[in-house]
Amino acid sequence: MTIADRWLLPDGMDEVLPPQALRMESLRRTLLDTYYRWGYDMVVPPPVEFLDSLLTGTGSDLDIQTFKLTDQHTGRMMGISADVTPQVARMDAHSLHREGAVRLCYCAHVLRAQADEYQGGRSPVQVGLELFGHSGIDADVEILQLVLESLDVAGASHIHLAIGHIGIYRALMEEAGLDAQARGRIFEAIERKALGDSDALIEAQVADAALAAMLKALPRLHGGVEILDQARTMFAGASASVMAALDYLVQLQQRLEASHGDVALYFDLAELRGYQYHTGMVFAAHVSGYGQALAKGGRYDGTGRAFGRPRPATGCSMDLKLLASLSEQQPPADGVWAPAENDAELQARIRTLRGEGVRVVQALPGQDGSALETHYRCDRALIKRDGQWGIVPISEMK
Repeated sequence: MTIADRWLLPDGMDEVLPPQALRMESLRRTLLDTYYRWGYDMVVPPPVEFLDSLLTGTGSDLDIQTFKLTDQHTGRMMGISADVTPQVARMDAHSLHREGAVRLCYCAHVLRAQADEYQGGRSPVQVGLELFGHSGIDADVEILQLVLESLDVAGASHIHLAIGHIGIYRALMEEAGLDAQARGRIFEAIERKALGDSDALIEAQVADAALAAMLKALPRLHGGVEILDQARTMFAGASASVMAALDYLVQLQQRLEASHGDVALYFDLAELRGYQYHTGMVFAAHVSGYGQALAKGGRYDGTGRAFGRPRPATGCSMDLKLLASLSEQQPPADGVWAPAENDAELQARIRTLRGEGVRVVQALPGQDGSALETHYRCDRALIKRDGQWGIVPISEMK
């Protein structure tokens, strides 16, 4: 590598510079304070865990995204965390031993061998919420309300919330009773919305005409609230599990419209993201101008089973970098510029101001103090007049 190339970063890895870094940190504090007020306790997961723990349960689909290395102490394989959710699930099941509803939140750097298909980036700062121990719709509504509040705090507007329910597809496929190979081919076709392929596969594999019609309709049922009425008609002869999932989506729609009527709701009954571990509602929040979802999540009941304590769970994750990019507002110039003087009274005044929470930037010897407002974010200065150090606007420095 030449000297000219040494500044290059690996693909998908990025650095955060001022003022974006300050926006991120300010937003992080605001979000975690918000979650605290809702009763969520913060946890800090380790950056590395043993693979047989990290890729268990909800983490089973993260294998391809996980950087792997060997523990020099034990010889066992370890993985760098690519998603905090399975780690928090382990904490709830094994480390905390709390009964009833448990609310946890986190903000942690993760590292991915490949970029996430839905939220992009290989080095996100993942913010998340997990609610364990409650299987009802109220827990899911709480998570969705906090997601929408998080986006609002970050400065998002014109939010589109896409919602699905894994249980509908799962119940229909169980009724079809197909072998693993046939299920896999149909799943792949429906997931990529290849209607011609999925129709042909369903017709060839599903003997029951009514059930085949329902499966063929599934990837076509996406759109606004009217989709739920269409689905009720289409699935009128379906199992109780399918109708229960539809009833759930109707209730969810009514609850969200009552609390967040300005959010555009979009329903996709063939949304199969996270099929391997999601068990119910799944969602993704989108904002105009962003190709990736700014938040995603859903219900994943049974988490913790691999650790001997299965628990109902629902949650979400967001990338703090993406959230912070929603606002282009520059940090305020609210600091105080101090001259490079070793004056005892000046140093005492600087200590007092900093103790009061004021940003004080003291010049270094030879520093000319140019670009005070833009570079150092100072709108005032400490100046000695009549033997006393006082604060004046930058415009009065001369």
